[in-house]
Formats: sequence, C-alpha cells, structure tokens
Amino acid sequence: MKPGVAILVAALLAAAVGVSAAPRLPVTGAEVLEELPWRADPQQRELRALRARLQEAPRDLPRAVEVARRYIEAGRREADPRYYGYAQAALGPWWSQAAPPPQVRLLRATLLQSEHRFPEALADLAALTAQQPDDGQAWLTRATVETVRADYAAATRSCARLSSLADELVTTACIANVGALNGRLAASERLLAAVHARAGGADDPAVDTWVLTMLAEMAQRRAAAAIADTRFRAALRLAPRDTYLLGAYADFLLDQGRHDEAAALLAPHARQAGLLLRHALALGAGGHARALVPELAELAARFDAGERRGDGVHLREQARFELALRGDARRALAIARRNWDVQKETPDARILLEAALAAHDAAAARPVLDWMRGARVEDVRLARLAAQFNLDGGKG
Repeated sequence: MKPGVAILVAALLAAAVGVSAAPRLPVTGAEVLEELPWRADPQQRELRALRARLQEAPRDLPRAVEVARRYIEAGRREADPRYYGYAQAALGPWWSQAAPPPQVRLLRATLLQSEHRFPEALADLAALTAQQPDDGQAWLTRATVETVRADYAAATRSCARLSSLADELVTTACIANVGALNGRLAASERLLAAVHARAGGADDPAVDTWVLTMLAEMAQRRAAAAIADTRFRAALRLAPRDTYLLGAYADFLLDQGRHDEAAALLAPHARQAGLLLRHALALGAGGHARALVPELAELAARFDAGERRGDGVHLREQARFELALRGDARRALAIARRNWDVQKETPDARILLEAALAAHDAAAARPVLDWMRGARVEDVRLARLAAQFNLDGGKG
C-alpha cells in the first residue's frame, strides 16, 4: 500500500473506532441483530441434527467423533473458530484425559494445531504414532506441524512414514511441501506436478485443491506468475469457498497489483478476519480509502478482542493490519516477532522483514535472515526484502 494511502486510512480508522466504540443494544429481546447465512445451508442443518442426537447420548464415542470431525471440516472450510469450539464440546467427556481413545487424540491434536498450540499437538501426535504407527492421518498432521515449526528433518521423516499408508499423490505432496521450503523448490515442484498430472488429479476434491494450491504457491515463490495464476484458478474451481485458498490467491493478486480483482474476489467472503483484512488492503491499494471505514473499525475490534483473550491465532494478520493500514511499524514488528516465535512459514517471514525494514530495526530481522540461510529458502519476494538490509547498511 502506498504511504499516502496508509496515512489516510490510519486517520479514517481513528475516526471510525471513535464513532463505533459504543455497542448498540437491541430495543427488545426479540430484535434480530444479524441473520447468519448458515441457517439455510443443508450441511449446517445436518450438523445441528447430528449434535442434537449426540446430546441424547454424549458419551457415544463413534457419534461424538463423527460430530467433531464434521465440525472440524466446517471450521477449515469457513475459517470460523466457533466450529472448532463445537468440535471440542463434542469431545468433552474425553478432552482432558491423559490418554484418550486414539480417534479422540487425533482430533484433539488437530484442534490444538488450529489454536497454534503446537507443542501440545505434537505431544498428542507423538503418543498416537507410537501407539498406532499405521495411522497415516496422524503422520500427515504431524508432518504439517513440524513443517510450520521449521523442523524440516522431523517433517521429512514423518512424510516418509506415509509411503505405505497413503497414496502416491498425498505422500509426494507431503514430501514436496517440506522440500520446497528447504532448498529444493524447483525439484519439489517438478515432482509434485508430474505425480499430479500422472494421477489425473485426486479422487478427493479436497486433496486436489490442496495439491493445486501448493503448486500455485511454489510457482509464486519463483515469480512464475502466469503458472501460479492458472493453478490458483484451477483450485478455486474445485473449492470456491476455501478460505485458505481465497487468502493465498488474494495475496497473489495484491502482489501483482490486481487490487480490484482481489477486492471483487473477497467481497462475498469478508466475514472471516483474514479475508476481511485482505479486502481492506485491496480497497486501500486501489484508491478506495474512504470506503474502508467500517472494515477498519471491524478489524480493530476483532484484533483488540483477540488481544484481550490472549488469542495468538491471527498474529500474522494483525501485524499486517498494524503495518499497512495503521502505519505503526513498531507495533507491527512487535506482533510479527511474537508470531515468529510460534510459526515459521514464508508469510510469517515476510511480515517480519517488512516490519523490520519499516521500523529501521535490522536486529529484529536477524532470526528470519538466519532461517532463510540455514534452510536455504527460495522465495523471490523474501530475497528482495533480505537484500534491502544489506543494501541499506543494515537499516540500523
């Protein structure tokens, strides 16, 4: 976002927050404040029916596992933490057990992962894979958490365990995801693309979406914009409401200067905080700063609420908000450093480097620069940011 736009947006935000600080109380208890879109969704009706049946027998393990699994799927699809809360509630009778049933342990690890409680998730996954070494989903989830924590050797070992437990495409995707972050971007992309083409895609649309998104991000890291765009669009045809995919493609469009396209893409999905942030970034970069007032107020309220709860799930987005929309480089940097302590993916590295540059604090960037060198990270955008510290004499 241009500096002038950031300053204007910051001024608008200050005014917006002041105006909307007082909550509006309903006149009567019967007043409808908001009509939630999921009420008319057949999948949601089915979920509510499942939960009602579970309430009749809350210790029915197979039923509880099915309800929890379905809510986790909805939470991933909609990026709505309420669904994860419903899933945890379904597992309530076993949630605090030191050694719950294996199927509960896997779902608990998945929910802990969604809350970025990675050490606890890994403890559950280590116990589960020791108890059931033939559980492919446990190994895949374990590899995912280890990758997020930049433990690439452990993640590679976990992926290797999949070779006899999952199909070739899933195993290859797991290994390629690690390799692409650890000095083998080109080889990983070629391998995954070849296996995906040979398989004719995946039987499961969710797996196909996952692989296509991964391939798009690999192409994006090496600045192959046309290839990345084609793959993102193919994934969106399969999963037009997938929140991770929408956010990743929106970031790609923003980097390409296609701000109006990003805004149009996200307009129907702006209830989710990460997508609302990107919609605001697209509007601001596209010169529509005065249309941002309600979105900025909403984002400020959400991030403030997260701070009060001690919620660290959206620290990456909050740092972007502070840097690009509030123009507060110091606060953005502090949040980005907290985020980096928890997870270490390329978008986490990017916001920390951007905030460190804006705050003229080269020392704060050192952990990311060391990670890039140690892991041999290949990413054109990160390389350009890292080079600025050297070119600008350390920005110190």
